[in-house]
Amino acid sequence: MKLVKDIDNNQNSKKISDKEAEEAFKTILSWMGEDPNREGLLETPKRVVKAFKEYFKGYKEDPVQVLDKTFGDVDGYDDMVIQKNISIQSHCEHHMAPIIGKAHVAYIPNERVVGLSKLARVVEVFSKRLQTQERLTMQIANTLMQSLDAKGVAVTIDSTHQCMTMRGIKKEQATTVTNYYLGQFKEDLSYQNRYLRLISNSKD
Repeated sequence: MKLVKDIDNNQNSKKISDKEAEEAFKTILSWMGEDPNREGLLETPKRVVKAFKEYFKGYKEDPVQVLDKTFGDVDGYDDMVIQKNISIQSHCEHHMAPIIGKAHVAYIPNERVVGLSKLARVVEVFSKRLQTQERLTMQIANTLMQSLDAKGVAVTIDSTHQCMTMRGIKKEQATTVTNYYLGQFKEDLSYQNRYLRLISNSKD
């Protein structure tokens, strides 16, 4: 599957050591006009490398594997399963500025369901990479559709982009909403409308 191949390609790229990354951050501190050797900044490159490992840990994780275990003992349940208000912390690929928001995810099972925590986990894996919100929305939906052999999938993301709230146009109240539908959610507006109505009741 292409998703797995993309992860393998990342792992096969030239390995950069933590020390090399720390030296790069020292260079950036100097470029900013700071002295990386002053007391308050001596440990900063090491801390930033540690933080970046957390911010971008999704590159080392396989979202398909997250969905590997499913359950069939659900007494034939075949209506939509919705998980709302999944928190998102990501970074935009254009400025590496934070994307903060929430995702709503729904799927219509085809005989088997997946553990509820796995839905949030897939969102987390793709969020912890450099992203555009549009691609993030589609990656989550396509992975759920393919891995679960679902009858339909819907994904909505509502977020703020600090690349436009802290810099550039500086519109602090602006939010961005993206939707992506597959299967029955795309083909049958009654499913889509019910999904939108249910997520509209989400707590702010």
